[in-house]
Amino acid sequence: MLNLTVTIHTQTMPKIELQTEIKADRNIVFDLSRSIDLHKISTEHTNEEAIAGKTSGLIGMNESVTWRAKHFGIYQNLTSKITEYNRPKYFADEMVKGAFAEFKHQHHFSESNGGTLMTDLFYYKSPFGILGKLADKLFLKKYMTELLTERNRIVKEFAESDKWKEVINEKSTYGNNGNRCTTL
Repeated sequence: MLNLTVTIHTQTMPKIELQTEIKADRNIVFDLSRSIDLHKISTEHTNEEAIAGKTSGLIGMNESVTWRAKHFGIYQNLTSKITEYNRPKYFADEMVKGAFAEFKHQHHFSESNGGTLMTDLFYYKSPFGILGKLADKLFLKKYMTELLTERNRIVKEFAESDKWKEVINEKSTYGNNGNRCTTL
């Protein structure tokens, strides 16, 4: 028996695509990208904190996290859930509840030049119909691109140094040389 799920979007969702070359093992980059603790570091400027669900460590398939952060001068809550997971190549998180009408953030990791190419595809739909579309064009897409770019800068900074060991429990997850030795 073949089960198919088809999702049809009646209108095109804005897309942000970022590619980041990182001189580090793909497993480390993958885990840093799903680290709740590293996300907190990369969003300090928005006072972002995990307040429910998975609030620290590495988030995995079917786990969710609720974030509280200050954007545009207003504190907001957003809950996202890991809906797709193929370690260490890909995972996706989708908004369950929050300020957007919907969003899906795809995280792709491929080996490249002895390191990792991290590709983010962030699809979102603003609330408020035509006013939301206007907000996209005026400031929202730029704002979200800057947030994701800063997050990727922090992932790169930690992955290319020994800082990754501060947010990933290396003793249970990695051997002495940074290679994966257990499954999460």
